[in-house]
Amino acid sequence: MSRPLHRGVSVGGRLSVNGPDFWDDSQMKDKVEKEDLERNRSPGDQTYLSTKFLCRVLFPDNSPSKHSLGENGLISDPFSPGAGRNRLKYALLLIRLSLVFIIILALTGSFWWTISITSSSRGQIYHGYRKLQEQVVSDLRDIGQLSLGAANVKDVEYCPPESENFIPCFNVSENLDLGLSKGEEVDRYCGPGSRQNCLVLPPVNYKTPLRWPTGRDVIWHANVNITAQEVLSSGSLTKRLMMLEEEQISFRSDSAMFDSIEDYSHQIAEMIELRNESNFVQAGVRTILDIGCGYGSFGAHLFSSQLLTMCVANYEASGSQVQLTLERGLPAMIGSFNSKQLPYPSLSFDMIHCAECHVDWDQKDGILLVEVDRLLRPGGYFVWTSTVTNTQRSVRNKVSLKKWNFVRNFAESMCWELSAQQDETVVWKKTSLKKCYVARRPGVGPSLCSKGQDIESPYYRPLQACIAGTQSRRWIPIEERTKWPSRAKLNSSELKIHGLSSEALAEDSLNWNSAVNNYWSLLSPLIFSDHPKRPGDDDPSPPYNMLRNVLDMNAHFGGLNAALLDARKSVWVMNVIPTSGPNYLPLILDRGFVGVLHDWCEAFPTYPRTYDLIHANGLLSLEFGQHSRCPMFDLFIEMDRVLRPEGWVIIRDTVPLIELARAHAARLKWDARVVEVESSDEKLLICQKPFSRRQAS
Repeated sequence: MSRPLHRGVSVGGRLSVNGPDFWDDSQMKDKVEKEDLERNRSPGDQTYLSTKFLCRVLFPDNSPSKHSLGENGLISDPFSPGAGRNRLKYALLLIRLSLVFIIILALTGSFWWTISITSSSRGQIYHGYRKLQEQVVSDLRDIGQLSLGAANVKDVEYCPPESENFIPCFNVSENLDLGLSKGEEVDRYCGPGSRQNCLVLPPVNYKTPLRWPTGRDVIWHANVNITAQEVLSSGSLTKRLMMLEEEQISFRSDSAMFDSIEDYSHQIAEMIELRNESNFVQAGVRTILDIGCGYGSFGAHLFSSQLLTMCVANYEASGSQVQLTLERGLPAMIGSFNSKQLPYPSLSFDMIHCAECHVDWDQKDGILLVEVDRLLRPGGYFVWTSTVTNTQRSVRNKVSLKKWNFVRNFAESMCWELSAQQDETVVWKKTSLKKCYVARRPGVGPSLCSKGQDIESPYYRPLQACIAGTQSRRWIPIEERTKWPSRAKLNSSELKIHGLSSEALAEDSLNWNSAVNNYWSLLSPLIFSDHPKRPGDDDPSPPYNMLRNVLDMNAHFGGLNAALLDARKSVWVMNVIPTSGPNYLPLILDRGFVGVLHDWCEAFPTYPRTYDLIHANGLLSLEFGQHSRCPMFDLFIEMDRVLRPEGWVIIRDTVPLIELARAHAARLKWDARVVEVESSDEKLLICQKPFSRRQAS
């Protein structure tokens, strides 16, 4: 639309600018025309007027009159096409200059703010940016894999042969290069690049483990990384109960040629005034932490007495205590008493055992003994077998005598009672009375942890030099706890400590009993392939039961573990509580089970080919439902690493996540099928890892 002209006078008339009659008539005429224009003006004209107003503000006219005459005698309009363009041009130039000035100010302020940030702050910002970047890449990759479908996704490559026993987060050579020493080089460090995105193949001559109970005492030599010389030179009490026989390693716990582990266990029972080891349960002992466990013979022997022993030992590249113990199907994980607290809650174990475990308890001002005290329940036992405790030898060896005197005095300062000492074995009993700590002389022994220090469930936190657990509501002497097997249910007062009612636990148990029955019916035809289960038949008893252990990646209350016990399955469960969810680990351990805290964005502290069955209920929703801290496929790579060949995976989750999990399973070459869950919007994904074998060179 054309712009309306401002008709101050008729064309061709010559006027005197200062004539009074003109202003009277022209003002009246302008007023009338202005009203006409206001009624007929289009939206485009409104924009034009707003531009005029802006120019007036930016460039006020300082001439005596509003209008001036042009060369042709007409009144010049300041918003005529020529003058308007010039003024608009100047206005835009001024706006641009203003914006440039503002940007310069902002950049200058940002620059000075940036250089004022400390190096630690810059690291946090960079780390946060990296995490956000990795999350976006992870989410896009997962979405891409789901959209492509299983058939179009590229398979994962196999790791090189030197990775047969690879464990992320444990790299001794790199730790030594970083200057770590005095045992810290074997500690766990999970940094960027610690994972391998490839599938770990078993050794060339790997064989399926023998079924229990035979497989508890006999393993295939080719399945573990240990030399014949290491077998023959094993010198500690629990290590030397081992023989190499052609392709097998046997653990002769009842052999007359060696010190009997049965006699050793019987000796410990007598030292705490019990008839034999079968009476440990009546004394309140159910769970035992075996430090430097040898090859698990102590725990293997006690397993038949309903005692559950968790083996922890340092990472070892060859001849690993943990690897051989796990190959026997017994509970074990990598963990070291060097600089960090173990990922267990305070007051977790009824007994802690160390037989020639090569821990220098007298070092670091006794802080390692303080960690033992943290893990022991009130009234629990610490059993130490060592040549250092042999007083007759120690008298002749001043170094050993000094160590023994330090440990004995330090234990007393922590209110441990020396129960008995026989040969090279000493048994202490932790106090059940908190008032003992108050009654100590000032300055004697470690102080009590403050409320801020006394974290119930630390996750690889640096060792603390104070006594923990005294402020916990779980401070209950082992003699007063419910005895096993009733302990798996817990009484109402014990459940109240964990904020749980008896009805809630009963409902959870009912659901899991039903789930285990369904799981078993799904897996039985293949698990019992050499002893098929027919309709109406009971489950075959050992040795036909192939499942020896289960890794429950999101254990919640420990319901799966309890249901397997109720169904009398001869298995044990590693109950894992993710650090990203609610912490039910104290409840699980109080029920008499074993478990650990773990961040599933990191590798699990175990060797490859560890577990027969992996179970994940709701884990994908927990870790990847709302936001993900790491790629989901990395989790599946880790599951494949710790699962033995022909092992099983059961995942229960929402339908979209199950579909994505099935795509990941296809990349790993797992056999997989989806199973509907009645009266639920969730599904099951049942997978089996194939027995892929590397060709001999």
